[in-house]
Amino acid sequence: MDELRRIELDVVEGEKQLAEYEGLLVELRRTSEDTRRFETTLEVLQEHQSYRERRRQQLLSMLQP
Repeated sequence: MDELRRIELDVVEGEKQLAEYEGLLVELRRTSEDTRRFETTLEVLQEHQSYRERRRQQLLSMLQP
């Protein structure tokens, strides 16, 4: 249960962080900035978020009777 609570918090925090980075990416594109490195960072963050969400689902599945 402790791990599930922790991963739930991580998922929520990750969603906030992704939303922030996605907003920054939109702003960078609007100002015609080079976004390649930023996009790469965003892809890594999305992969991490995907892992957290999969882990949450695994934990939830383990708790189901």
